[in-house]
Amino acid sequence: MTTASALALAFVVYSCKSNLSEAEKLDLSVTPLQTVDSMFFVQTENGRLKMRVEAPRMEAYEFDTLSYDLFPAGIHVYAYADDGALETTIVARKARHDKYPRRKDDELWSVFGDVVVRNILRQQTMETDTLYWDSKTHEIWTDCYIKLSSPDGFMQGIGMRSDDMARNAILMDPFDNEFLMNQDTTKVVIDTVNFIGPLLKKL
Repeated sequence: MTTASALALAFVVYSCKSNLSEAEKLDLSVTPLQTVDSMFFVQTENGRLKMRVEAPRMEAYEFDTLSYDLFPAGIHVYAYADDGALETTIVARKARHDKYPRRKDDELWSVFGDVVVRNILRQQTMETDTLYWDSKTHEIWTDCYIKLSSPDGFMQGIGMRSDDMARNAILMDPFDNEFLMNQDTTKVVIDTVNFIGPLLKKL
């Protein structure tokens, strides 16, 4: 073996050892298996659009008993009624989606930071810091402080339970509520999100 060949072999061995040592330092518990920028996905049911999710970034982590996706730069969720109208939106600064491989169809969504839930059709808005969604039971809930406002008034309290379309939100421990007692029942409320044309004046 020539001197040049020996040096080349020594360099390859040294390089492999260096790469292995760097790999050994890699902590898989904090290193995502996959990252996706400008993430976008839709969920359909019987050919109808049910949900649309958008996020600037998604990080996927996978372990033996748990895998989860993180959304560190925020998330927007859009849920649609059976007739195709956009009914509910959820916006948050961060989110996490937990999946349990050993428990089929068992998963949990969590959203954090300036969480705003709007039911557009009912003109209702909920604001809180943390919200959970169980896709199996179709429920959303929080144990944090929450504000709920609608054309009928304003409520606040600790904890909330509702279906996942935010149609029947119930505050668990309400306090210091102020309601708008006088409401114009002849007022026409236009859904500006799903509005598709001008209102025709009856003759």
